[in-house]
Amino acid sequence: MHLQHKKALRPALGACAGFLLTSGLLVATVARPASATAGAPALASGHVYVTNQLDNTLSVIDARTGKVTATVPAGTAPEGIAVSPDHHHLYIADSGSARVSVLDTASNAITAIVPVGQDPAGIALSPDGGHLYVANGGSDSVSVVDTATRTVTATIPVGVSPVSVAVSSDGTTAYVANEGSASLSVISTHTDQVVRTLPAGRYPVAVAAGPAQDSVYVANEVSATVSVVSALTGTITATVPTGEGSFGVALAPGGQSVYAAILGPGNVSVINTSTDLVTGSVNVGPPGTDPFSIAVTPGAVYVADQGADTLTIINPATLKVTATVNVGNSPYEVAADT
Repeated sequence: MHLQHKKALRPALGACAGFLLTSGLLVATVARPASATAGAPALASGHVYVTNQLDNTLSVIDARTGKVTATVPAGTAPEGIAVSPDHHHLYIADSGSARVSVLDTASNAITAIVPVGQDPAGIALSPDGGHLYVANGGSDSVSVVDTATRTVTATIPVGVSPVSVAVSSDGTTAYVANEGSASLSVISTHTDQVVRTLPAGRYPVAVAAGPAQDSVYVANEVSATVSVVSALTGTITATVPTGEGSFGVALAPGGQSVYAAILGPGNVSVINTSTDLVTGSVNVGPPGTDPFSIAVTPGAVYVADQGADTLTIINPATLKVTATVNVGNSPYEVAADT
């Protein structure tokens, strides 16, 4: 079983990352904070979901109170998650079980299992929720799942070690970050075929698609950059330095900003999409906190801190941390249903 997909070179990035490599597993060495929250949580309705990779669980957080309301058993090494547009289901990529689990959000119960490729990592839904795209890091492929029948309808070969996938807002295109081949596979969702392979930086580990089909943002861990890629021209139009390893990347709902999780110093960088410049930074903890993945809503930015076993909540208007919530062991991915 290959844990912690998005960080094959993680130990080499420095001891400050707060992880120890043991028998192929990365074990967190940062102590859990003593208090469950710090400050007032963002006021929002709905829930926030966090996969905890090393204890095989899902944390369910009330977005209004900032409290964990349930801890749900998942498959082995849960990683990517996606919430259905109707808010009724959550899809979980269980990387160690080579499957996707379907959670009923009303009951917090797993109601279906869909076998996919080896080491599924990142997942993304089409805008209508009809299809789920699963990046299989160990199979160099993407599984296309029909969410109505809960069956795999296509398996698409992509680059080496795909770990993240995003779907364009019009649903016509899926973008896949291939960690091992430093590339971005562009898939037509009409034909379920790769129509173009675009360049990326070293170890692209996360991808976000902008509101326009032309804007795609790729976090490159080893290059310590975010690539801005034109899907129309097939070129990198900008490279945004982030100082240290870029990991998670997420777009604000209006598309005006991109948030990037920066390993090492424990920061989240804010990139203006009009200028492709870093315009702000938020510290979520000391070195070893390891902000890992990000979800953005109109009222809050949620950051899964893998080294600290916490979820940090940021006010996007003030760029201030409003809450820190204890979750499970080695939080991997965060999704907001708010």
